[in-house]
Amino acid sequence: MTTNISGKTRVCGLIGDPVEHTMSPAMHNAAFAKLGLDYVYVSFRVKGTELDKAIAGMRALNMRGLNVTIPHKVAVMKLLNRLDPLAEKIGAANTIVNDDGVLTGYNTDATGFLQPLLESGIEPKGNNVALVGAGGASRGISFILAERGANLIILNRQQDRAKDLADRISQTFGSSVAALELSPGNLAKTLAKTEILVNATPVGMSPKSDETPVPAELLKPGLVVYDIVYNPVKTRLLREAEAAGCKTISGLDMLVWQGALAFEKWTGQKAPVELMKAEALKLLGDS
Repeated sequence: MTTNISGKTRVCGLIGDPVEHTMSPAMHNAAFAKLGLDYVYVSFRVKGTELDKAIAGMRALNMRGLNVTIPHKVAVMKLLNRLDPLAEKIGAANTIVNDDGVLTGYNTDATGFLQPLLESGIEPKGNNVALVGAGGASRGISFILAERGANLIILNRQQDRAKDLADRISQTFGSSVAALELSPGNLAKTLAKTEILVNATPVGMSPKSDETPVPAELLKPGLVVYDIVYNPVKTRLLREAEAAGCKTISGLDMLVWQGALAFEKWTGQKAPVELMKAEALKLLGDS
């Protein structure tokens, strides 16, 4: 689906380990072709010990942009010339833009998470948000929610990890963020006064799609349930949330938006978001 590759073709790509599962090449190459842009997107498996060489290669080859995935989002920051303020606050970058050898790091995971909420007419400001999980994905999500003015509670199986993240957010934004152990009792108490629930753990991801991080009986009408797992598109948590009368948002929307925002930074063009989503759905085999 890419345009004809020429001597002027700009190269973008993905670095991570592993990268074999990625949907980004399909999404981006379809978007480049749709807009008639002379760009191509490829994925590169890069080991942690080779990360500095990969970034030096990006400069040497004058690649226009890179997405950065696990496990390099934190380590890559020290190899860049500039950091967007949000990426600096979060302490992770997932997108790099190359302007004639000057590399700037951004975090489109955070804004990619926020966009589907805003598109659904949900403004986090002033709302109570329960965030389940304190791992890598939670970092960007919790920071963008705090920046937006949400009242945040982080629940995690290891409470000390939740507390570390909560303390960092509190120091950055001067707000009070609660940290609790993820237990049925704490979940029940928290969700009784919560407007938005976010699952930022891999629980429910294929092939273990029969699992859920939140018992169905705790879900209530009017609750917004956002699951960042995108395979399957409709997780058990989302199916049970729909049945309980909740408003639901799929992780596929976050996946597509973080890619679309990176696309716009590289090309200066508005991303064809629906096309990118359709390409991802094709790969997932869902209708």
